[in-house]
Amino acid sequence: MPDWLAVIILGIVEGITEFLPISSTGHLILANALLPGESVGELFIVVIQGGAVMAVLAVFRERIVQLFRTRAENETRDYLKKFIFSLIITGFGGLGLKLAGWELDAANITAVAAALLVGGILFLIVEQKISDKDEETSDALPHITWAIALFVAIAQLAAAVFPGLSRSGAAILASLVLGLSRRASVEFSFLLGVPTLLGAAALELAMAQRDGQLNSLHVPHLVLGTAVGALTAFLAVRWLLGYLRTHTFIAFGWYRIVLGAAILTWVISR
Repeated sequence: MPDWLAVIILGIVEGITEFLPISSTGHLILANALLPGESVGELFIVVIQGGAVMAVLAVFRERIVQLFRTRAENETRDYLKKFIFSLIITGFGGLGLKLAGWELDAANITAVAAALLVGGILFLIVEQKISDKDEETSDALPHITWAIALFVAIAQLAAAVFPGLSRSGAAILASLVLGLSRRASVEFSFLLGVPTLLGAAALELAMAQRDGQLNSLHVPHLVLGTAVGALTAFLAVRWLLGYLRTHTFIAFGWYRIVLGAAILTWVISR
């Protein structure tokens, strides 16, 4: 298979799965293991994840403009304070993991499958426990508590440690458990992912440049994967927001369980 075709496939996988609660990292690791040729490294995965945030900026552009225009109002200032609080915890926690030498274990398919299974079961449990809540209108800012801001940050760090858990999935689960509606949980998780993923991509690129790894990279492939990921992520986010108007996260829970069980069965049978 040509390298450029493998890059396009990985970009599509990234774009579809980055913001759906099914783990982009887990799917990228699985796709990378199944595709012929040389495996891509963590740098490629992190950088194309950063490209997917462009989709969030496009889909939530009205919300972002609203936050800027009303930044002096008490409601917006309260929202932004908690947003920044969550971002600081996620940022410093992620930086600490990076400086400690933590890297994604792209070879541990069993761990990915286990995380998919656990996350799927949690989604089914949470959806059974929560009651349907009135969804906020597109103009109303969701009420984010300090507890939500804290536990969403912790959930994102947990997803960084366990590939397959899903950054967006863990953040959405934490928000739902603490009383946020589905749409508000998605919005807060996705907006928080913009600086989080861009920062991670910038840090990864800076460290690769310092270590001289960028010289050996096929930069056009990196750009191609990022562009494909951004386009498909835009379509995936738009679809998800429409889907959640009339559906819950139960289907995603079952998908994770079936995929995780299938992977474990494949690993055991090899």
